[in-house]
Amino acid sequence: MLLIIVVSLATLILSIIISIWLSRYHNLHLPSLGIIRVVGVKAFGGNISTQDGRQLIDWGTVYPGIMTNRSFYIISESNTPITLELTVSNLTFQNSNGNNVTEALPIENPLSLTWTYSGKPLNPKEQIYVTLTLEITPDLRFIDYVIKNDVKGFYFDIIIKPLEHH
Repeated sequence: MLLIIVVSLATLILSIIISIWLSRYHNLHLPSLGIIRVVGVKAFGGNISTQDGRQLIDWGTVYPGIMTNRSFYIISESNTPITLELTVSNLTFQNSNGNNVTEALPIENPLSLTWTYSGKPLNPKEQIYVTLTLEITPDLRFIDYVIKNDVKGFYFDIIIKPLEHH
């Protein structure tokens, strides 16, 4: 048990040191937005803002290896109990000229988005509070990609919808 704790702490400290080093010497930080798309539920409050009719989460400036949290409410608009799923789509990285440089990604999933939703079915009109956690990979191939492609920001769609049963 002690070994697990020591290894976990060492990994966390190393990630923080790398992130701080990169932010100081390479100015490696990425402003980002998440565009929320929902089906069967309504998302509101907390860290959600509305711009041009779209619901957004401004993740602020994120650093590789550092987790960023944003929270909001979800209320079921279904007439029956539903179980929700969270997916990400349309991940787009842009360089300082505003050009899309996503095609050159060296790894398949450079970001991880998780949430505190337990998977318990929501009853009609039931409301829950969820926290999303975004983490950008500290993988050196991705960091090299960000530097070489002059990546200055990214955005993606956050999709929350009922889980389809097959």
